[in-house]
Amino acid sequence: MSEKLAGRATESEAGTAGESGTEELSATATAAATYTVVADVNVRSGPSTSYAIVGRLSAGTRVTIYCQTPGQNITGPLGTSNIWDRVGSGRYVSDTYVRTGSSGYVAPRC
Repeated sequence: MSEKLAGRATESEAGTAGESGTEELSATATAAATYTVVADVNVRSGPSTSYAIVGRLSAGTRVTIYCQTPGQNITGPLGTSNIWDRVGSGRYVSDTYVRTGSSGYVAPRC
């Protein structure tokens, strides 16, 4: 299984599988875990590059993923995905810039 999903679109934007073996349960089990940003990434006010840039994270920064939501497909260092991670109130980064160890959801949906 690839580390991230195949797809399209790109920007300098910016699960661990649970023991239960189901994505739904593993997402609950890993909620609010911290993960590493793998490349400099813009933080957006929503799950798309059309939203305002509200910050920037540097490679190596640890972030807490509070929830995840589908949005714009982004191609980043870890592949292509439409999953966006909420790392704070009104703060989203493309999951393709965060090493979660999974190509799917690792936190509850927003």
